[in-house]
Amino acid sequence: MTRTRQTYLEAAETVLLLLRDPAVAAAWDTPSALASFQVSGLAGHLAGQILAVPGVLAAPVPDEPPAALLDHYTRASWIGADLDSDTNVAIRTAGDDHAADGPAALAERTAATLESLRRTLPAERPDRVIHLTGRWSLSLDDYLTTRLLEISVHGDDLAVSVGVPTPPLADDALYPVFALLTKLAVRKHGAPAVLRAFSRAERAPSSIAAI
Repeated sequence: MTRTRQTYLEAAETVLLLLRDPAVAAAWDTPSALASFQVSGLAGHLAGQILAVPGVLAAPVPDEPPAALLDHYTRASWIGADLDSDTNVAIRTAGDDHAADGPAALAERTAATLESLRRTLPAERPDRVIHLTGRWSLSLDDYLTTRLLEISVHGDDLAVSVGVPTPPLADDALYPVFALLTKLAVRKHGAPAVLRAFSRAERAPSSIAAI
């Protein structure tokens, strides 16, 4: 099994621990720290980074080369879209659907899916390609790197929303996420802006948000 796949499985464990935290259930029906998301929907969206993977692995792959990792984000319709855009409404609806049966059921389903992935991911070929229905193909490891980004960002969102510490992630999970966010920030803002934000507070731009 590749290191990316092992790292993803380890990061997914932190999702499960957070979903099982009593603070999530206690705040289930309250607004989250993420605009337009309830805690329940945000928890469902975070769990979706695990729940969606078996379906992606099962989808047929067309005869096309996989897109580059950065191109996955330049092509994404949700980047820069209004909160009420069709894409963002669909993302929130999917999170709500995952959470519809409550926090205990969501955690239980996520745990079962993760247990299944522990068996299936090691069996996948190193050069495995997946297809995102209606979009494009990616290498499996690049796809899982996008899930690591989602787990990192939305794990923090959910923890802040319910007043618990952000789950710690291993360096093997965080470093690819930092590298990806840095590249996206450079593409969006330019290299000088990112360099100044990291090294020259007096010349730093107000934001180098990557996504």
